[in-house]
Amino acid sequence: MKIAVIGYSGNKDDSPVKSLGDLCEDLGYKIAKRGHTLVNGGTDGVMEVVSDGAKRAKGIVIGIVSGHENGNDHLTVELKTGLDSSTRSVLMMYNADAVISVGGKAGTGLEIFAAYLRGIPIILLRGTGGWTDRIAETLIEGKYLDERKIVELFNAWNVEEAIEIAESYERG
Repeated sequence: MKIAVIGYSGNKDDSPVKSLGDLCEDLGYKIAKRGHTLVNGGTDGVMEVVSDGAKRAKGIVIGIVSGHENGNDHLTVELKTGLDSSTRSVLMMYNADAVISVGGKAGTGLEIFAAYLRGIPIILLRGTGGWTDRIAETLIEGKYLDERKIVELFNAWNVEEAIEIAESYERG
């Protein structure tokens, strides 16, 4: 199963990524240990820390990188798209079976909407701030982005719960 992790970009030693470091490393590690492939934007912030965790577990990490920039050092496969970050975010959703969201700014919000429109289950790792927590408060019936009810969004309060929800929607 390919699990995309989306969230804050930026220096891993700065707020808000620094405060989420242990959680993100644990998330990447456990995704890989359970035999799943980690997919992300391949650069810094949450992407770098979850990639590091997955690499420590000897997992496969696919970084779908915008523009021609270099991905982080923890990627197994680096795909330089040559695309702007918004278009790359949509492309990433064509390579995910489930999405786990950790905090995030506008780019993370875009990725949540792109996953929703593709019918990909989205797990909101609550308590991580940003659009992950904001969107959770606006859902219709507590689980949909709009009246079409394309796919449910799920609230998870810890790493284990987030991965278990993703696994329950594994595509064949």
